[in-house]
Amino acid sequence: MAALCLRKLIHQATRNERSCINKYLDIPLVQTMQKTTFSQALMMVMAGAKRRLMFVPTKSFCTTEEAEKKPEGKGKKPNAPKTFGSIGRKIPQRILHVISENGDSLGNMHRGDVIRLMNERDLKLVPLRENEEPPVYRLMTGKQIYEEQLKRREKQKASSKAGPVQLKELTFSAAIAKHDLETKIRQIQQWIDKKHHVRISVQQQNVADGPEKMLALFDQIVETMPEKATYLSQPRVIKEGKSTCVLRQMSDKEASEYRKMEKEKRHSEPGERK
Repeated sequence: MAALCLRKLIHQATRNERSCINKYLDIPLVQTMQKTTFSQALMMVMAGAKRRLMFVPTKSFCTTEEAEKKPEGKGKKPNAPKTFGSIGRKIPQRILHVISENGDSLGNMHRGDVIRLMNERDLKLVPLRENEEPPVYRLMTGKQIYEEQLKRREKQKASSKAGPVQLKELTFSAAIAKHDLETKIRQIQQWIDKKHHVRISVQQQNVADGPEKMLALFDQIVETMPEKATYLSQPRVIKEGKSTCVLRQMSDKEASEYRKMEKEKRHSEPGERK
């Protein structure tokens, strides 16, 4: 009797299990279980499980730095320079060294006093040297900030256009022919127009000529380029039988002074008509 009851319980449990598999895995095991072996039935269960399961890739954990990291803007560069301007009234430091709008030092001040001064004079606070202790700030008007921003923009534009300065070199003899010297001078002029520096080395051919002839040749080259070239390094004898100098382009201020000097020189010459 006990064996009969145990057999009925096993049969009922097997039937319930088959119905659950049929319900959740969409496998008609009730109709086919008796026609299949155990291994075939197991393969059918695994195939149904694959259809039901879906794997979603997730990150198991992240560090504190990754959680606090904010996404950067599309066009933002990590090493971009800070924009010159007012920081408003949110001053991070407690004690500041303040400079007035006229450039006078007001000494160290509490940020509350600085904000009150800003309200009284209708001024803005601009950081100058935040890494110092205490940090240095300046009070400025809106017009002063705008003019300073224009100056910095023009300076940045000029520095980007200038590019790196190249050093060109030429070496020839002090007894160079006139035609060859003119060719060398044209090459030097092209380099000077491109704002390059030019190192000229002159070798002495005859010992009897002396260094004076080599040094005079440098002046002759510079005189062919008035208002253009000047000495970056003055002519000098570097060793016996060889002299050198370095030329560069004149600045606008130097060219203006040169024209003024030449004009005064012409006026001072005797016999000039007035």
